[in-house]
Amino acid sequence: MKKITQSKICLFIAGILVIGCEKTNFLKDGSTSNTTEGTITEQQLWSNDTYARGVLNNAYADIVEEFDMDGSGALRASGSDEAVNSNLNSSINTFNNGTWSSTRTVDNRYADMYNGIRKTNLLLKNLPTAEIVPQDGLTQAADRERLLGEAYFLRALFHFELFKRFGPIPLATRVFDRLEDLNLPRSNYQDCINQIASDCDLAIARLPEWTQSWSTLQRGRATQTAALALKSRLYLYDASPLNNPTGDLTRWQRAADAAKALIDRNKHQILNSYANVFNYNSAAYNNEVIFAGRANNINSIEINNAPISYDGANGRTNPTQELVDAFGMANGRPITDPASGYNPADPYTNRDPRFALNINHNGRLFKNISIETFLGGKDGIDRNVNATKTGYYMRKFLSESATWNQQANSNVRRPWILFRYAETLLNYAEALNEAQGPVADVYTYLNQVRRRPDVNLPLLVIATPLLTKDQMRIIIQNERRVELCFEGHRFFDVRRWKKGNEFFNKPVTGMRITRLPNDTFTYQQFTVENRVFTEKNYLFPFSQSDINRQPALVQNTGW
Repeated sequence: MKKITQSKICLFIAGILVIGCEKTNFLKDGSTSNTTEGTITEQQLWSNDTYARGVLNNAYADIVEEFDMDGSGALRASGSDEAVNSNLNSSINTFNNGTWSSTRTVDNRYADMYNGIRKTNLLLKNLPTAEIVPQDGLTQAADRERLLGEAYFLRALFHFELFKRFGPIPLATRVFDRLEDLNLPRSNYQDCINQIASDCDLAIARLPEWTQSWSTLQRGRATQTAALALKSRLYLYDASPLNNPTGDLTRWQRAADAAKALIDRNKHQILNSYANVFNYNSAAYNNEVIFAGRANNINSIEINNAPISYDGANGRTNPTQELVDAFGMANGRPITDPASGYNPADPYTNRDPRFALNINHNGRLFKNISIETFLGGKDGIDRNVNATKTGYYMRKFLSESATWNQQANSNVRRPWILFRYAETLLNYAEALNEAQGPVADVYTYLNQVRRRPDVNLPLLVIATPLLTKDQMRIIIQNERRVELCFEGHRFFDVRRWKKGNEFFNKPVTGMRITRLPNDTFTYQQFTVENRVFTEKNYLFPFSQSDINRQPALVQNTGW
């Protein structure tokens, strides 16, 4: 066989990775091919360190990122009661308007996730005998184990992304031959839970402990704490009413134990600044972020979501009044509490500090310029086709240092955060409350989230009369709603709580603000749009094309 140069191997690698992304082959091997230099064997490919690491890096590229779900800047939040998308033609509206179906899907990750799984299975099959050039001062054996750990984590993550959308799915734990019958049925529900958890454990046994354990140039890769965070979320979903209709307390306790295992590592922490969690320019790989996608230098988040008067931004994500009202007052009380001090004639004063850190509202400064969402204001309702539909714009994720539509524009480095420590603390509080009631640890870890220095809400304290489990559940669910808003959790939280009819099957509202001649304002809540949610919407439909290709899947009920 002719000798193949390094450059020709690299060209071949690039070609095969492209082929590997074809959605019609997302379970198949595709690991051999021909070139003009002659046949390259699979063994030769895996004897090349660049190829092995290239397959792994290509698998990382399949991680779900959600800053743009429709090609026009839509966030998942607009598919829930958190927000309305200003683009009325956005596919994100399919979640809300009753047109969602197996022939009109949105966020259909079925092929994408199996593409990622196929890559991880290729790695797991071939890495034990692959020729690896060790990095970071590791032995070849140790570096190979670390690469295996990354593959196990990614396979668990991709399977979970499928599971949380569709419920039980076919587990793919090996490389499928190109000639095999891939008309695979779904795996058993418990087998799905066990497999994802097992892959997390296999990853934990092989990975560096946390982000700072990696060398500087490698940070952002999988870690033990990332696998622990995934396992925590997996068990929380498993214990929730959607999947645990009998309320089995042992499943809630298992979820609590999984979250506590991560907390007890004592590596991650709540940052002093809420805004800096999402500002990678000032705090790259900060210690609250457990795992995130690629940190690209972009300004598209601002272009898509800043108020419309700011250099022609698109103002896409418009928070609902329902979300606004979920933020309590700075004294820690909900706005419905007569003792809260809430004034409907001055609704944005003395609110939970996270309100202004997440919501661009009338009178708030953005880039040192006041936002005007009142009728006739430069950012107001009906100002143009992109103007807010609710009277609000999203603030979270936006950087005031990003510029656009200028002669020279500036980008900001931001990833999509998949796991952060605040979620883990809230996972623990929720699961522990369900398993044991509102014991002391529930208060302790809720307070860690609520008491970060730039939020600093009053302590939740154990008082007489004691809160019931049901009362604490309401507090925890609202805490998730405000702390994690726009991060994609609300869409799935409401589903796993089996509260879709309560929150999603109803109109969402906004605030119509009128400026009076004396420069004061009046506020009138109004219906923005009606929303539809039925029992079938708790799970995604498989696309009709996937069912046609793989009829053994069997469509989810109601679709």
